[in-house]
Amino acid sequence: MIPIKFGTDGWRAIIAQEYTLDNLSRVSDATARWMVSKGMNKVVIGHDTRFGGKMFADRAAEICLSHGLTVYLGEDFVSTPMVSLGIVKHSADLGIVITASHNPPSYNGFKLKSAYGGPTIPKEIAEVESHIVDVIPTAKADLNAALKSGKLIMTDLESIYIDHIKSNFDLDLIRNSGIKLAYDAMYGAGQNVVKQLFDNAALLHCENNPSFYGQAPEPINRNLTELSQYIKDHPEINVGLANDGDADRVGMFDADGEFVDSQHLLLLLLYYLKEYKNETGKVVVTFSVTEKMEKLAEMYGLDFEVTKIGFKYIAEIMVNEKIIAGGEESGGLAVAGHIPERDGIWIGLLIMEFMAKTGRSIKELIQEVYTKVGAFKFDRDDLHIENDKKWAIMDLCKEDKIKSIGGRDVLYVKKIDGYKFFVADNTWVMIRPSGTEPVLRIYAQAGDYVGVRKMLDDTHATLAELVK
Repeated sequence: MIPIKFGTDGWRAIIAQEYTLDNLSRVSDATARWMVSKGMNKVVIGHDTRFGGKMFADRAAEICLSHGLTVYLGEDFVSTPMVSLGIVKHSADLGIVITASHNPPSYNGFKLKSAYGGPTIPKEIAEVESHIVDVIPTAKADLNAALKSGKLIMTDLESIYIDHIKSNFDLDLIRNSGIKLAYDAMYGAGQNVVKQLFDNAALLHCENNPSFYGQAPEPINRNLTELSQYIKDHPEINVGLANDGDADRVGMFDADGEFVDSQHLLLLLLYYLKEYKNETGKVVVTFSVTEKMEKLAEMYGLDFEVTKIGFKYIAEIMVNEKIIAGGEESGGLAVAGHIPERDGIWIGLLIMEFMAKTGRSIKELIQEVYTKVGAFKFDRDDLHIENDKKWAIMDLCKEDKIKSIGGRDVLYVKKIDGYKFFVADNTWVMIRPSGTEPVLRIYAQAGDYVGVRKMLDDTHATLAELVK
């Protein structure tokens, strides 16, 4: 029996290698037994568009039913935010999402969501892990019998989600504003929502294809060249939106087909919510987010907190405090007025609402933010390297071996989760290992793209020299 450990956001593994029905049964069994030990009795289960999603979701349902739990099972593929919202709407105790989010197509995964409609906190995840045993459970309920008895309830989580959007957004304002949307679902679970909300949207990769054509469904610039080119080729399009496989992450484009990363989206959200919607509350971001967010929060007189990488740390704070905006560099953003969950479609709609109310483009709105915090650019490289080399590099960081990068002295280092090296001219680079893949992530911020690329390249050269 392999050990099953939850990473930054759930348990993920390669399908048919470690992600098997047997191992899925083990983690489902542990989840169910933990729920029973806590006096919980209702669980919502859904799956995204990945290979085997329905099969794995059905097995999770069979295991949970065998422990006497009532199961609300999604009728079709759904996004993670749909499951999280479904927990709240059904007054359930927990949610299970069969998804590997933005990971490559060979992966699937297992996320847990709590009664408040957001990620289960790390302490409770650890408790679930402690219930995982090296025995494959044999007790499985019959789904047809459970359906007849009422213990299994099929639920249309997508319709619940769409109705919630309609009650919270002035969609007619957006539709009548002149905004023309190009949407890339990346073959993920958000595809049907946008089809229903905007019948004139240009749709890319909005069909169910579990292979994702070999592309990891992560909405970052280098994965969205087709969407960018489509916008450039169609001048009537003035905003682009993309979501990852389970539609909890977001990437956007301006009318010129230029990528708008999450660093800038976070600033736009805070600007809109504070100055236009008069919202207030704390600002919470993960360690990889630009310090420009702290500058804007201070300007507004708002409390500010930085967490370790992983939206679960933000969600834990959102449950206990009023948060106006929070998020991570990787596209997982959340705002006041919604469940404590990152939601790529919700964030896209909020930015479009901002455009519609002001009559300004994303580029114009970003320029307004720059007048407050200063202009900057950001990018990230993912190095696919052996785990031994990855951890050797992290040891060098821990031992303070990196004193300069590209001939520029390191002025100081922050070490909340990974290592962020600051040099002159408001420029920094951050090094952190992926929590779910054999990948080393290198992030950089500078005044322009040339500076960002130079910082990334210089960091590569520095690391190569240190570990040669």
